Amino acid sequence: MSDEKTTDTLQTVTDAPAPAGDGSGLYLVDGSGFIFRAFHALPMLNRPDGTPVNAVLGFSNMLLKLLADLKASAVAVVFDSKRLNFRNEFYPEYKAHRPEPPEELKPQFALIREATEAFCLPCLELEGYEADDLIATYARLANEAGREVTIVSSDKDMMQLVRPGVRMLDPLKNKPIGPDEVFEKFGVAPDRVVDVQALAGDSVDNVPGVPGIGVKTAAQLITEYGDLESLLARAGEIKQPARRQKLIDFAEQARISRRLVLLDDHAPPPKPLEELRVREPDHQKLIDFLRAQGFRTIVSRVEAEMRKDGTIADGA
Repeated sequence: MSDEKTTDTLQTVTDAPAPAGDGSGLYLVDGSGFIFRAFHALPMLNRPDGTPVNAVLGFSNMLLKLLADLKASAVAVVFDSKRLNFRNEFYPEYKAHRPEPPEELKPQFALIREATEAFCLPCLELEGYEADDLIATYARLANEAGREVTIVSSDKDMMQLVRPGVRMLDPLKNKPIGPDEVFEKFGVAPDRVVDVQALAGDSVDNVPGVPGIGVKTAAQLITEYGDLESLLARAGEIKQPARRQKLIDFAEQARISRRLVLLDDHAPPPKPLEELRVREPDHQKLIDFLRAQGFRTIVSRVEAEMRKDGTIADGA
């Protein structure tokens, strides 16, 4: 499928109007999360040598839109380093059952990092930590410096980070995610999301939780008792016999689950906060990269922007 034939699909995932931005905040892009969403959202596309590039195309369009529409002055793209991280040290089963990435996606991981570099954006990853931990860390550092943060992701695990000064932005739907959206998803405020997740668990990430307790029940329990530890300490007061026994029997499992879902906002930052800024792009390097992938439509858009700002002359 050609770049042009993919454009109609891209309009549904990257071309909706983006929210206005004043450029003063820090945008933390969940690169790892977006790779999989772009791969599954877009039809398969191969570059001239046969290498799959549909996720690279979606990713490149998202970066182009973010930089053009939001006028962001500070952006970093954050990736997972390896599958294993510090959580596997105390719970080896964490994400252990996840299948290998599709063969068509594997060669695109390195290309997406190349795309990030072609856009002259900071690329962050740290062995032993997940991308979510780095995002949590930089969100904290930026807040402490008095800066607003937008997390470009729709990952529910990062909804625990939403607070005054930190919001999320779904890059495919261009939908802001704030406290109301978090409450709609979990039935609690963002600062209690980890307690709900600890009880409900997550089969995708192999977080065990407490058997028989889903998100709705977990939210009711946390709302009534305040937090996980208070609930576990008073589990004997619960009237439903089966639920009471489950909470007593699986109390330690719930605590482990909370440790698994709680993001570490004190991870060692790979780069100083001050370096997470948008640099003047090397347009020729960017165009060369995009052309090598066969992305003619995006090349035309980049060249149009260059003509608009006078980087190249009309007719060039």
